[in-house]
Amino acid sequence: MAAGLLQASIKNRGIVLDPRTKFLLLITMSIFVLGGAGGGMAGRLMPVFCAMPAIALLSAKKFKQAATYVSLYCLSGLAVYFLGGRIHGFLNFLIMGICGILLRFLPCLMMGSYLVSTTTVSEFTAAMLRMHLSEKIIIPLSVMFRFFPTVVDEFHSINIAMKMRGIQFGGVGIAKMIEYRLVPLMTCCVKIGEELSAAALTRGLGGEVKRTNICKIGFHIQDYIVTALCLVPYALLILQFFGVLA
Repeated sequence: MAAGLLQASIKNRGIVLDPRTKFLLLITMSIFVLGGAGGGMAGRLMPVFCAMPAIALLSAKKFKQAATYVSLYCLSGLAVYFLGGRIHGFLNFLIMGICGILLRFLPCLMMGSYLVSTTTVSEFTAAMLRMHLSEKIIIPLSVMFRFFPTVVDEFHSINIAMKMRGIQFGGVGIAKMIEYRLVPLMTCCVKIGEELSAAALTRGLGGEVKRTNICKIGFHIQDYIVTALCLVPYALLILQFFGVLA
């Protein structure tokens, strides 16, 4: 069976990073790219962080996603650079708003996609246990970690099934088309949630005995490099807070 759209696989992962490193990179991008924290010196590192999802996706041989990300990001940047201040009114608000959202959200979304599609549940659970987090946090996160990719895969399958039955634009009304997709998807969501919860318990989560893992995780040279890169904007932000840097 082919892998799902966001289903994690240990094949073709490219640069192998520890799950904790991926989370640190995602959190750092959320704070400084999406949130725009720091500014000034920290803002100069934003192109580097925005390029990280493209590099990670290319290393994992996800060429279509990488090309889509680079194209959308570059087009949004060019639109802001060339059209900013040259158009006015509602059109300016619409274009600048869409481009601004893409420039802020897209890098984090693609980094999140890379994190989910290259990290198995076992690796995620092992990383969380290494961080000594409570199982009250690990179990819901483990379930949600695979819930959304599974739902996306099911929605893709439902769309294919509906197209085979001729249920699409022009074939039936919009209300019917939405109904024939949403009702099966809602049923699948409930069933997937129950199955993933049972799977989490089957894997030993929530038991009294300490859970063991057969997957190997740990920090390597690439993890130290990415971690050092992530710590730079935090250090700059702290120095700016204490007035060391203007």
